[in-house]
Amino acid sequence: MNLQLEHKRVLITGGSKGIGLSIALAFAEEGAQPVLVSRHKSNLDYAVSEIKQRTSIVPEVIEQDLGAAGAAEQLYAQVGSIDVLVNNAGAIPGGSLHDIDEVKWRAAWELKLFSYINLTRVYLANMEQRGSGVIANIIGMAGVAPRYEYICGSAANAALIAFTQGLGGGSVRKGVRVFGINPSPTRSDRMQQMLQNQAQAKWGDSNRWQELTTAFPFSRLAEPNELSKLTVFCASPLCGYLSGSVLNVDGGQMFTTPSK
Repeated sequence: MNLQLEHKRVLITGGSKGIGLSIALAFAEEGAQPVLVSRHKSNLDYAVSEIKQRTSIVPEVIEQDLGAAGAAEQLYAQVGSIDVLVNNAGAIPGGSLHDIDEVKWRAAWELKLFSYINLTRVYLANMEQRGSGVIANIIGMAGVAPRYEYICGSAANAALIAFTQGLGGGSVRKGVRVFGINPSPTRSDRMQQMLQNQAQAKWGDSNRWQELTTAFPFSRLAEPNELSKLTVFCASPLCGYLSGSVLNVDGGQMFTTPSK
């Protein structure tokens, strides 16, 4: 299927690994030009090699901390106009309210919550002036299923869901679509490490981490390409009536009633 994305310029934050890299690769496979943003040069180097090897497209890269003051404006000055913005950067630590002090809380929100808002602010204005553009926010299921043990991330994700819904309902007046995707736990190095830590705490054996995935739908974690393919399709002209929606990709967990 031709998604009509050839030569489209796509900015992907947190695009050097995990879901972000998978999204960048999926866009490149459609002939788009990814622009990857990450704080870590080594991750960017790996991403460039991976995308070039698999698609022959060489992505543009920007090494930048999007949690820093003025980062959105600096990035816009470097990158310029784009066709699609994918907000994906950010990793909020787990823990209850007692586990995360104000300094850690604010630092986490600067990257995950405010970088999304600030980048959208600068790029939405450009897209509205042009009369076209797409903004995709990769958020997280904790925003609709908040957890005590992930309170900082739950609150940030809930805010981003409301932000996406409210913005996407009005941005269409000037030709811009805004949508979101809520991934459930997805296979990544970070997720594996978290499960290994849980397995170590529960059984004293980190190698048993895969046993913890049997409670998920299909007895496994979501795969990065299951999120990336959906993101690319929703950002394409073939999905041109989608805006203001946030799609839950959780294997139906929200609608499962625990047995008693």
